Amino acid sequence: MEPEEKVFRRGRRIAVDVGDARIGVAVCDPDGLIATPVETVPAGGRSQARLKAIVEEYDAVEVVVGLPRSLNGKEGPAAAKVREYAGRLAGLLHPVGVRLVDERMTTVTAAAGLRASGRSSKKGRSVIDQAAAVVILQSALETERVSGRAPGESVEPVN
Repeated sequence: MEPEEKVFRRGRRIAVDVGDARIGVAVCDPDGLIATPVETVPAGGRSQARLKAIVEEYDAVEVVVGLPRSLNGKEGPAAAKVREYAGRLAGLLHPVGVRLVDERMTTVTAAAGLRASGRSSKKGRSVIDQAAAVVILQSALETERVSGRAPGESVEPVN
């Protein structure tokens, strides 16, 4: 029996790191090789409209939303908020798909990267969410590349 061929879907993906105050946004190239920061969107009333504009601007094929979990994998109130947000976003972006992926430790990883580049936490606040979105997207791309399957779970649209 021959090994199953792994397939990587081509197309730009957008990743979002949803927070109470800000939403970090990152995008990858069409070949899914590297994720780069895009912007930080203020959380609140107009955030989803801005995310829709970004998805359209980059002609994204999918949006990856980081799902916060505790270190033991459990979901708390923050995860419930993100699930609700992702459902509304999926309804707004349909037919562009929205997926939830595990984002444990992404902000910690992003903050460490910023510190290593010489940025202080205070100066890095404006980009920490973007950096976390980059970590989320790069991890999702690598998972798909290795497994040949889309990472995380698909989100059903909510209107």
